[in-house]
Order: sequence, then structure tokens, then C-alpha cells
Amino acid sequence: MPVVPVDPVHPDPAIITDAAVRLRAGELVAFPTETVYGLGANALDAAAVARLYAAKGRPAWNPVIAHVPDHEAARALARAWPAAAERLAQAFWPGPLTLVVAKAAHVPDVATAGLDAVAVRVPAHPVALALLRAAAVPVAAPSANRFTQVSPTTAQHVVRSLGDRVPLVLDGGPCAVGIESTVVDCTGEDVRILRPGMIGRESLQDALAPIGIHVRHGARGTVAHGATQLAPGDVPRAPGMADRHYAPQAEVWLFPAEQREEIVSALNERATGGRPVVALLRTVTLPTPTQVTAMPSEPDTYARVLYAALHDADTAEAGLVLIEAPPEGDAAWDGVRDRLSRAAR
Repeated sequence: MPVVPVDPVHPDPAIITDAAVRLRAGELVAFPTETVYGLGANALDAAAVARLYAAKGRPAWNPVIAHVPDHEAARALARAWPAAAERLAQAFWPGPLTLVVAKAAHVPDVATAGLDAVAVRVPAHPVALALLRAAAVPVAAPSANRFTQVSPTTAQHVVRSLGDRVPLVLDGGPCAVGIESTVVDCTGEDVRILRPGMIGRESLQDALAPIGIHVRHGARGTVAHGATQLAPGDVPRAPGMADRHYAPQAEVWLFPAEQREEIVSALNERATGGRPVVALLRTVTLPTPTQVTAMPSEPDTYARVLYAALHDADTAEAGLVLIEAPPEGDAAWDGVRDRLSRAAR
């Protein structure tokens, strides 16, 4: 798998052109966005998207996000472009926000898991934007890792997860946001948050208030601790809604700080077969022999380093990962809380 370094601010046009030609020819290309590294395929080429699903081991029921360079390219994928979508696009694009809208007829069903809706986003990363402009096609780009595993925030994470399943990786350095985009459904009367991210409900509501549209959580299910839960029989309308996701190889214990003593007691009875115990902690301490990563106290910086910490646990071949849960009741942590709750299932 060729890994090609590329300047994250001023990418070399020759490198971008080569990657764009590959995408148009139906090849897969991994590239950085501000959220995580994406595994890209021409979203209008059903065979290329099928190769993307196969490379990830991604189930056919799980839709992907079409990445585009601007509003006009996003609208071209939509059968209808409601006022809420336009308002949110103007407020947050380029950026870590994905809009679900009614799909145009030319968007292949394989890219939308057979749904009559398509997820679209304009990423805020110079390499991604340069590639999208050069490719001149929408690019389906879920995270560049095997399905349910930890998303990559460096090119090295991509290589570790996918190996030779992807012919080219553009290495633009670490991702700035660190967790996937907020996904909102704009196909109904209200806007619904399908996957929390670092753009929260309050910011979305502020953008939509002038046109009288409300932002709610969830599909037909509910939101528990920031994670969108599907009701029985629901079909996911967005990526990242699988019950277990974003997970390291080891078992994960997610615990509130006040349960520190119970965790210590449980550790004394837990055998890991000689494999290390890794702990991601914000405020509590745990006894050795845990390998401790001190996590940031602010949600944006926590999100930026979370996946790298989980990848490090995989590299260490941890037998158990202990994670101190984010503070309850603070919506700024919803995106992080969602990822951790799924990793721990």
C-alpha cells in the first residue's frame, strides 16, 4: 500500500491529480479530513462503492457519506434541498456536519443502503477539498478502517487497519477534530440529530431559529447519554449508528468517576491472560499495573486524542481498556459520549 506524504495546507497538485484519476477510475483512496481519515470511492460508481464496502467489511445496511467540495455539488445529489439544509450548510460548511436529504435518482442505492435519502458533507481539510475538486465526482468516504473498529486519525492507523485493501493513502498528518461529523436528518418537518458530533444541538438550533425549525434527537428511537438508539425495526439512516462501533480489540469498561472503588475491586478479580490493562482517565487514579493515559478535561481536545489513545491500546495488545466516562449533563460531551458508549458495548 503506497503511503504518500502530502502537505496538509498546500497539497502538491501532482499528488492530488494522481489520486483524483484513481478515484475516477474506480479505485479506492484513503485521505485525511478534519474529522477522521476517510476511505474514498466514486460515490456514483456502484462497483467502486461495492469495493469500498468489501474493503471495510461494512454491512450493506449501513449507508455512507458522500463528500463534495461545495454546496452546489451537494445539492446536485439531492432530489429536494429544504430550507433547513441550506441554512445549516451556510452556517457550518466546510465543517464536521453531515446533512441527510432526499436523494437524487442518479445516486446508486449501494451508497445509501437502499434508502431514499443520501448523506452529504463538505469537509474542512485542504487535502480533502483539493481532492474533491480535482476528482469532480462525489466521493463516498466512511472512516478508513475495518467495520466496528477504531476510526483512524493518522495514516498509520489506516495502514494498521486496512493493510493492502486500499491502494493509496494520502498522509496529511493527524486529524484536527478527531471524531466523526455530526449527522442530521433534514427530510422531515424537524431536523433530527442521528449521530452526535462536535457541532451540538444548541449550535444547530441557533442556526435554524430564524426559520422556525426545531432540532431534536434521534430517529424514531431515543437518545441516551448522547448516543442515538434505534428503536426495534428501525433502519439506520446514517453511518455510525451500529450498536457496537468505534471499538478497540480489548474489552472496554466505561465507568463514572464515583465508581472508582468498584472498578478497583473488579480489577482484582479480572484475569487478562498477562495482557496489559490500559486506562484512559480524566480525574481519577487507578493502581498499577494499569497503563494510564491522562485524557484532556475539555471535550474538543479529548475528542482530538481519543481514537489515537484507543489505537495505542490495540498496539499494546491490551486485554482490558478502562475509560472514565465524560461528565453527565454536559451537551458539549455528547459526541464523545456517543463514541465511548458504543465502544463499550
